[in-house]
Amino acid sequence: MADLLIAPTPDDPRLTAEIAGIDHTGAAVATRVPVERPLTLYLNGQEIVTMMTIGDRPDCLAVGYLINQNMLGPDEPIERIDVDEELDVVVVRTARRTNYETKLRRKTLTSGCAQGTAFGDLLERFATVQLDPSARLHTSWLYALSRQINTMPSLYLTAGAIHGCVLCQEDRPLVYMEDVGRHNAIDKIAGWMRLNHVSAQGKLFYTTGRLTSEMVIKTVQMGLPILISRSGFTAWGVELAKQAGLTLIGRAKGKRFLCVSGADRLVFDADPAETGPDDINRKGAARDD
Repeated sequence: MADLLIAPTPDDPRLTAEIAGIDHTGAAVATRVPVERPLTLYLNGQEIVTMMTIGDRPDCLAVGYLINQNMLGPDEPIERIDVDEELDVVVVRTARRTNYETKLRRKTLTSGCAQGTAFGDLLERFATVQLDPSARLHTSWLYALSRQINTMPSLYLTAGAIHGCVLCQEDRPLVYMEDVGRHNAIDKIAGWMRLNHVSAQGKLFYTTGRLTSEMVIKTVQMGLPILISRSGFTAWGVELAKQAGLTLIGRAKGKRFLCVSGADRLVFDADPAETGPDDINRKGAARDD
């Protein structure tokens, strides 16, 4: 875990709240739950969207959202990012005028949770992205990543009701972001990559959430050739992955996984019978979250 650049922060008191309840025996209990805060995003002087988020890393979320909605080009210079925590506002300022007026006139309803209306045409850049055909995924890496990610201290294990996305290289998690919506978590990764000038070369992507069309499109637009989840798929997500040549792996729990696209990238270098017991996480990852 020494290579992990950004880890979850389950002990951050701003990200969870304690609530009282009664359990199945009738006993009074207290439990922690994730918070939701509105964050209004401006691109220069234009209000773009209000997102519900746990509130951490608003700069990464803002930039990633704009990139993944095609409202900020891959080479668009960013002058600065202003965050006002009291007003729950983030402003991304660019060096030149963007085409957000056009984007705001087009809306695509996605199946994303918490904030499912995506501005712009999600498929605009999809057909033009070329994913690395030489990328490979060793099954030993997959087993190691599942074990590390599912046991790493996180908001998911502390409070539940949260999604995580992890940028990885081989068998090493590099950046782990969480949020109430899986689309927010993937946007944070995209924003972090842009702000830190990190390329998709040699990287793969892990998410705790469903592999929907939105997750596939965003992963492809980020140039990442391999997408893994412990959850399941939607039919359109699978179809889009096949169109893009994306390696799509779901239901990855312990020794088990299902690859439905891009199986030519798999290198079977580990015997599942020798990897130890299944690593089903404590919060019930066997269901499709």
